[in-house]
Amino acid sequence: QVQLVESGGGLVQAGGSLRLSCAASGRYAMGWFRQAPGKEREFLAGVNRSGGSTSYADSVKGRFTISRDNAKNTVYLQMASLKPEDTAVYYCAAGNAYIIFKASNVDYWGQGTQVTVSS
Repeated sequence: QVQLVESGGGLVQAGGSLRLSCAASGRYAMGWFRQAPGKEREFLAGVNRSGGSTSYADSVKGRFTISRDNAKNTVYLQMASLKPEDTAVYYCAAGNAYIIFKASNVDYWGQGTQVTVSS
C-alpha cells in the first residue's frame, strides 16, 4: 500500500508564502491538487519520476513551483503570492502515469492538508 504523508499546511496572510511537503513510500509521478468548500478538486501541478518534467494549471503558473527530492522520495509545492482564494484542502497525489495533470492520472491520494490564506 502506497503511503503519502503531507505536511506544511497552515494559516498565512495574503501575499505570503508556504511550502507543502509530501513523503511517498515509493517513486511515482507526483502531483498536487486542492479542493475548496463546495468546489471540485482542482489540479495544480505535477512532476514526473525523474523531476525533469513538470506541469501546471494556468491558475497557479508563476506563483507555485513543484519539485522533488528523489533521495527522500519527497515532493514539494512552494506557494508564493498567496491569495484568499487559494484557501483549500491541498492533496498530494501519486500515479503510474508519466506525469500527472488530471485526476484520472492519480492512483493514490494523500489525506490532505488545510491551507488558509487570510486577507
